[in-house]
Amino acid sequence: MIRHVLFIQYKDQATDVEVATSLANFEAIKSKIKGIESVEWGLNNSPEGRNKNYTHCVFMTFIDEVARDYYLPHPEHEVLKAQLGPILEDIIVFDYAL
Repeated sequence: MIRHVLFIQYKDQATDVEVATSLANFEAIKSKIKGIESVEWGLNNSPEGRNKNYTHCVFMTFIDEVARDYYLPHPEHEVLKAQLGPILEDIIVFDYAL
């Protein structure tokens, strides 16, 4: 299995609706692309103050590297990125194998 972790910093001008839409798009992509075992997201609530302005995390699990590699160029992933791009300030992407 492959874990695909995204730390997201939205632009200050991103609306609550735009942010909610982007997170709903992440949740929906599991049903659109084979090989995605799970998708979850969360809002930072750490009291440590070490999140460096990253407010959200998306945590995806792929059944294997082949599934992750299938997802990356997939047209549905491109749709997701097109919606996210204009409201994205910065993102960190981190993958690891289980």
